[in-house]
Amino acid sequence: MADPKISNDPAAGTTSDARPVAANFVHDLAAEHAAQGTFGGRVVTRFPPEPNGYLHIGHAKAITTDFELAREFAGVCNLRFDDTNPETEDTSFVDGIIEDLAWLGYPLDREPLFASDYFGQLARWAEMLIEHGLAYVDDQDGETISEQRGGYGNPGVESPHRDRAIAENLDLFARMQAGDFGEGERVLRAKIDMQHDNMQLRDPIMYRIRDEAHHRTGTAWKIYPTYDWAHGQSDAIEGITHSLCSLEFDAHRALYDWYLEQLRLLSELPFEAPQQFEFARLELTHTVTSKRKLAKLVEDAKVLEHAQKAKREVSVAKFKEEQAATSAHL
Repeated sequence: MADPKISNDPAAGTTSDARPVAANFVHDLAAEHAAQGTFGGRVVTRFPPEPNGYLHIGHAKAITTDFELAREFAGVCNLRFDDTNPETEDTSFVDGIIEDLAWLGYPLDREPLFASDYFGQLARWAEMLIEHGLAYVDDQDGETISEQRGGYGNPGVESPHRDRAIAENLDLFARMQAGDFGEGERVLRAKIDMQHDNMQLRDPIMYRIRDEAHHRTGTAWKIYPTYDWAHGQSDAIEGITHSLCSLEFDAHRALYDWYLEQLRLLSELPFEAPQQFEFARLELTHTVTSKRKLAKLVEDAKVLEHAQKAKREVSVAKFKEEQAATSAHL
């Protein structure tokens, strides 16, 4: 008798006995790159959480995507904490994330990495962009800069400080780091195109002044890189090949590529430039999983008790507790 799961009938793929294999474009891309020898056959991914909260169910998808892709192609997945915002980060979140990763089946076999490990290199690269007329210090406040960016279909307005002399920009950037200015008094911006259709390329901010102690570097730094500046360059330092992000970062990919291309032209990349790819986030209906949205509810004292409960209910830690309770009853 013929195997009932094998059929030449085109409609058979729609039956419960012969379900088609779900497409996985991330796997397909990695397989294509491996076959073509892209990145020298290497597959290096990273999971880059910000240590400002505990992992929730949405993170679980990103974790399995990053770690399993590397495992399937005999590669490596780095745990790198995106610790570029000292105001909201804490070592307790670092420890909690590491514990949750182990519970999900991905215990660390080496020390975790941190974007703060690269603060010195990132600042040196920023100085190189200034030296080549690709970045400048802006004295305007954040609200003014935001307004001058314009909008989709609306022109941007160039900063009056956009054409400052390189020497002056270098001096001001050094003084930002030395603590000569207060928060909001100066920022470093990339000099790209204030009329670009992609808003991310309208002279984005690279560095802000923050008068906050960092959970690892203490008060050594007075300036902190934005996510977009730290992200791709940290990937490059680590030799990441496939930088996997959720779909909200799709518009950021052009900026990711622009920064890396400038460093490539300056012969600064230690490996081939990494590539960013996006996948859909995991969302739950009738549930808020966004850390930012949950924090906003708590900060505004709206539905405080329910917001705190919701944050707990969708955390990986909550699932660990429920599994332990179930196991105890077996």
